[in-house]
Amino acid sequence: MKKILTAITVALFTTLSALPVAAQQETRKVCVDVKDKEGKPVLDSKTGKPKQSCKEVKVHKKLEGTEVPKK
Repeated sequence: MKKILTAITVALFTTLSALPVAAQQETRKVCVDVKDKEGKPVLDSKTGKPKQSCKEVKVHKKLEGTEVPKK
């Protein structure tokens, strides 16, 4: 019984300790001008500048590897 409880405790501890690592991913804000059906940029009525649609995007690390040898 004690072995089962220790196994469950260790399993929960390892899964919960990995959660903050995933939440600390680097993000970048990307904005694109909004266009109408004709392809012209939509202007904001107050500022006169083009409206923009912005999103938060995850930044992935580029991994370097070795080339696959040709046969």
